[in-house]
Amino acid sequence: MNPRRIKRLSAVLTNQIAAGEVVERPASVVKELLENSIDAGATQVDIDIEQGGIKSIIIRDDGSGIHKDDLPLALSRHATSKIYSLEELETVGSLGFRGEALPSISSVSRLELKTRFIDDETGWKVRADGRDDVLDLEPVAHPVGTTIAVHDLFFNTPARRKFLRTEKTEFTHLEEVVKRMALGRFDLGLQLKHNGKQVFRLPAATDQLSMEKRVATICGKAFIDSAVHVEMSAAGLTLRGWVGLPTFTRSQADLQYFFVNGRMVKDRLVTHAIRQAYQDVIYHGRHPAYVLYLSLDPALVDVNVHPAKSEVRFREGRLVHDFLFRSLHDALAQVKPEQLVGKESSSPALNLTSSMSGTMAASRPEQQHMSLAVQESRPAYQSVFSAPSPRTGGMDAGFAMAAAQSPAEQERVPPLGFAIAQLKGIYILAENEQGMVLVDMHAAHERITYERMKTALEGEGIRAQPLLVPIMVAVSERESRLVEENPELFSQFGFELDVMGPETIAVRQVPALLREAEVSELIRDVLSDLVELGSSTRIQEKRNEILATMACHGSVRANRRLTIAEMNALLRDMERTERSGQCNHGRPTWVQLGLGELDKLFLRGQ
Repeated sequence: MNPRRIKRLSAVLTNQIAAGEVVERPASVVKELLENSIDAGATQVDIDIEQGGIKSIIIRDDGSGIHKDDLPLALSRHATSKIYSLEELETVGSLGFRGEALPSISSVSRLELKTRFIDDETGWKVRADGRDDVLDLEPVAHPVGTTIAVHDLFFNTPARRKFLRTEKTEFTHLEEVVKRMALGRFDLGLQLKHNGKQVFRLPAATDQLSMEKRVATICGKAFIDSAVHVEMSAAGLTLRGWVGLPTFTRSQADLQYFFVNGRMVKDRLVTHAIRQAYQDVIYHGRHPAYVLYLSLDPALVDVNVHPAKSEVRFREGRLVHDFLFRSLHDALAQVKPEQLVGKESSSPALNLTSSMSGTMAASRPEQQHMSLAVQESRPAYQSVFSAPSPRTGGMDAGFAMAAAQSPAEQERVPPLGFAIAQLKGIYILAENEQGMVLVDMHAAHERITYERMKTALEGEGIRAQPLLVPIMVAVSERESRLVEENPELFSQFGFELDVMGPETIAVRQVPALLREAEVSELIRDVLSDLVELGSSTRIQEKRNEILATMACHGSVRANRRLTIAEMNALLRDMERTERSGQCNHGRPTWVQLGLGELDKLFLRGQ
């Protein structure tokens, strides 16, 4: 074999290699160009696509434009207006900054750039088609801002072009990129057209109502109807956005948008923290839905981990993980029935009907309220509580407490209303101001019992059980050091661990609740989490699994006949209990059927 000498690569080949990192498909081109428009201060961006972006991509913005003298540099590698020093790199606030997008794109396409700098009286045009030379600048009529047209993507790299998918598939990827940008920058107006047909036009959103309207357009009205708006701050971190209720889940993780300082990212630490927040309220195998925005000091996050900047690295990963988990865990726990009942009339996000459907809804004759059950049930409800049924004594303390409430507290109709009847020994039928409420009595009581057991356990502390024969666990040297350096991580949960050697630890004491668990496997999993994420909730999860099983066996069973007093007591307990909208397995415990929905069932007004 003849030895090959070292040679400097040509500019064209260098740019094409760089293109392999940042230009994977038409969607990648749109992402890079959209980021440039946003960084240039654009308030409106129009995107015209032909054949999924394979034939052409045209992006127009009203940003600050590019100075005439900077145009040759704009098509050169490692030339940028976004950072000038290492200090700016370490605290970068722009979406793009590496200066590789335009030269990479121009090296694998026929590119035409028209721009007018904010201080100039005329615009300028330049072309590039994958060769070393850039054609001369030409004056052109153009408003302040930039228009970039990318034609015939990968025309000169057929090996790359053959890996592109169908027009429909490529446009689906491209549309998803635009949706992410639309969610990341509410202050930006966006229009997207494909093959001359408008896909969507989104005006800038300046208040929560218009923001929720944009979220509904992109993520679906069903999401925003079933979402909780969160806004929390602590330790220099701020989290805001929308999280879907546990009853609104997906079969895939396809409705999860997370932004860090305005940049859409996929991060394992973030995903783990959010998943943990839903861990005992979401049905097995389902995925939560969310649109969330984390803001923090740019110096505390490294955005230059990946060429496409789709990943980040937090300098205080454990702090971020704990903040996200606690914020969302508490937000979901605070959702009570009174916040969900009547949500249609109180949530601004739900007033998103078009003018036509709104008119139709307003003119349709509605069923009128009958002055019967709710009003008449108040004295009946008071009477059963003034003389409790002897059977009430067989229920738990929570039922007895609810049954002893003063009748004065019942002057208003409670969120879950008053019980009317029991159906097949499984469901409670109740009436509230909105219509009818159906409750799965076993699932509801299971959640109430489970939450009480967790509260009681936290109040009493965790009882530990010493082991007659210690359990020896083989671990890595790094995991062994973690045990030695952080003994409180395990002792707070009732474990006593001793480091016996560089790769061996001894478990001498375990929580009483976990005495039947696979202790060695649990310890290894916890240490693995600590190595990767800086924290672990596996012990709490295992403890909660056991409590959930105990709560299931300790709850009222199907076919148990309840009195009206007992049913109403259960409804009042649900209104006071955190996460009462789902059982311990993530299934809903109750549903509301409003008069409008009942009207549809009987075709009233049609």
